[in-house]
Amino acid sequence: MTDTPATPLSAALPDAAARALYLAVLREGGRVRSAEVGAEDGPALRRLVELGLLVPQLQDAAYSAVDPRAATERIGTEIRRQSARLLVEAEQLPELMGELTRAYDATPKRRSGTAGVRYLTAKEDIRHELELLAQEFPDETMTAQPGGPRPAELLPDSLDRARRVHERGGTVRSLYEASARLDPPTVRFAAEVALLGCTTRILDVPFTRFLVFDRTVAVIPAAPDHTSAAVVDDPAMVSFVVDTFEQLWQRAEGVNWAALAAGSADSPSHQQIARLLAQGLTQRAIATRLGLGERTVAGHIARLREQYDAETLFQLGWQMRGERL
Repeated sequence: MTDTPATPLSAALPDAAARALYLAVLREGGRVRSAEVGAEDGPALRRLVELGLLVPQLQDAAYSAVDPRAATERIGTEIRRQSARLLVEAEQLPELMGELTRAYDATPKRRSGTAGVRYLTAKEDIRHELELLAQEFPDETMTAQPGGPRPAELLPDSLDRARRVHERGGTVRSLYEASARLDPPTVRFAAEVALLGCTTRILDVPFTRFLVFDRTVAVIPAAPDHTSAAVVDDPAMVSFVVDTFEQLWQRAEGVNWAALAAGSADSPSHQQIARLLAQGLTQRAIATRLGLGERTVAGHIARLREQYDAETLFQLGWQMRGERL
């Protein structure tokens, strides 16, 4: 998660630790000796001195609390000064960025193919194009992502893009294969983007990978290995892709990603692993069958062993088979 830049006001105010220390000094009569301040309170003490809320008395090796009104007036004056400067800079920004804007507009864009369709033949070009489309068409994104769980290394960038869409007031709907809900990183990702208003459903029938931006531009694979893509902006073709997505969306199943991410014992992966264990499958065989990592399966098995008070995997499987019978 990216940190929110500090505003002039928030940067000028004492944080929670500094506030707590200031109130503690007031309870001690408004004065505290240096020796009475613990090492853990050092940052808060320095912050209060910076803000002028505590004044050091070097001769007595102590600090005295002062009236916050003086600091309030000084901070207010500084914020007003900074605000005036920022307003001036904001007015100058278009001119300062003008050279870059003109250069961007003058740069030839990589466009090929017939009217309504252009092709990208390198993965880096595809990623670049997707980033540009996400900025140009920020209101609604439809994504169909078959092929099992998303690669874990791609999820942070996807989450960052989802946040930017959310900040612009846009929406994202995504379709995943059913196996995605058995993959912990994908489940956590889907739970996080759900908090941003993005919706992810699973579909248990085969479907094709594609993306649609603002019902205006579609990106579809142009090769089986996804090393090339077609960018389509022909209205009739895009309309067909949008209709396809909406039909798949109606058939897809909603998922409580937050419950799965919380590790509920009722999650589908837990139930399926328990069922396969009771059938006598090994940990490796279960991982292969469900498309999960062995470490993920091992974690579920550990919880099951605790639940059944089983010392060995054989004993666990035996007890679970007996329970089913």
